[in-house]
Amino acid sequence: MMAMPLESPITFSNVGKIKWWQRGIFASQTGYVLLALAVLLVIMHFASPYFFTQGNMQNVAKNFSFIAIATLGVTFVIITGGIDLSVGSMMCFSAMITSMVMTELSTPGGLGASLFVHMAADGKTVLANVPGLILLISVVAGLGVALIAGLVNGFCIAVLGLSPFVTTLGMLSIVRGLGYVVSNGRGSFPGGPDADYFYALTSGDVLGVPVPFIYLVILALAMAVVLHHTSFGRHVFALGGNEKAAELTGIPVVRVKIEVYVLCALAAGLQGIIISGWLGSAPANMATSYELNVIAAAVIGGANLAGGIGGPLGAIVGCVLLEVIRNGLVLAQVSSYWQQTLVGVIIILAVLVDRVRSRMI
Repeated sequence: MMAMPLESPITFSNVGKIKWWQRGIFASQTGYVLLALAVLLVIMHFASPYFFTQGNMQNVAKNFSFIAIATLGVTFVIITGGIDLSVGSMMCFSAMITSMVMTELSTPGGLGASLFVHMAADGKTVLANVPGLILLISVVAGLGVALIAGLVNGFCIAVLGLSPFVTTLGMLSIVRGLGYVVSNGRGSFPGGPDADYFYALTSGDVLGVPVPFIYLVILALAMAVVLHHTSFGRHVFALGGNEKAAELTGIPVVRVKIEVYVLCALAAGLQGIIISGWLGSAPANMATSYELNVIAAAVIGGANLAGGIGGPLGAIVGCVLLEVIRNGLVLAQVSSYWQQTLVGVIIILAVLVDRVRSRMI
């Protein structure tokens, strides 16, 4: 019998050949923004001899940290396909409550004095004699109001089915209004025996590294672990990818939605408390329009408003890019009013590049 000739193997010319714009750093919008940031840093190095000085780098690290923590929180929401417009007002309200509670607990004749009388009569330790206790109570109070607002946002959106845009826009006005109500339109100042601790923990530095930047790194690492190594993180991405499919697979959609809005509110509250330490007060108009910068930084960094895409690296990169632009304008003595214009241009370019890259895949 004649042996049958072996057929030549079938080859596919497109297998294993990935276009350059689909590999490595170019595989996501964050990569393009990182590249743009690197180019901008080189330009700033030659444009100003003061840009890479130690003092200016510390300012950049501190200043971008003042919106980056809130950006981490809003990134959680954006990944699920939602949005939170109340983060700026939340920053202000949490900071005001924290400062007001610190002052009240430390003022003679106030709540602190009443506690002093009752506790001293029982032979117990008074608040003022426990270092850091007033500060702890005050920060918990500030984060507590953020927690409540986040729960209300999440309940209205997840349970009542209201639009995230409309709900958080309403919360923006509610929280800002409550801030004016409780303060009568005046700012509040952290005071009392724990004031020094407060300023050290919000605007100090450790070995030359600003404390807000340290908080940011810790929270970003925690967020990365949560998103990529826990079931909650997988649920967040699944919810943003296809909410109906996520619900059919047994994912607790309502609970996850509420949790991400709570996380976003807590991040904004913490951010506001840190900013008030840097400012030395919590004015009633604090963080006005900050929600625009926070959302812009998240979108520029690669978070997709349609949901399903985003992460801590992109959030930080977006914040750094915005701060480098702002800092560069200051060093170049260009009007700060140009910053918002450039931010808008960068947002459009970032979305355009991502859209072009997606169509080429």
